[in-house]
Amino acid sequence: MEYREISDDYSVSGQIQPEDVAAIKEAGFKAVICNRPDDEQPGQPSAKSIGSAVEAAGLAFRYIPVISGQITKENVEDQAEALDELEGPVFAYCRSGARCTNLYGLIQQSKG
Repeated sequence: MEYREISDDYSVSGQIQPEDVAAIKEAGFKAVICNRPDDEQPGQPSAKSIGSAVEAAGLAFRYIPVISGQITKENVEDQAEALDELEGPVFAYCRSGARCTNLYGLIQQSKG
């Protein structure tokens, strides 16, 4: 599993599997955010299955689905709120990591 560090407290990756959660915890992350809507692609694990694995590992989980290419103001606000509330570092994922990265950039812009 590969991920990209966007800041000291925020990293992103493409789709993860429930069995990746142990490595995420081992890497020191305290929370996971799923930005990928369920059923975007056949065979992708559901947010619920990832969330169950994350919580079983003692980490926090948030599901903030973002439709590809259609980030809304509400998505940005929800992500910002999650980042304020969750203990970091936070690991966020979507299909490729792009939505998670774009959300973070928009949050930083809004703090301006």
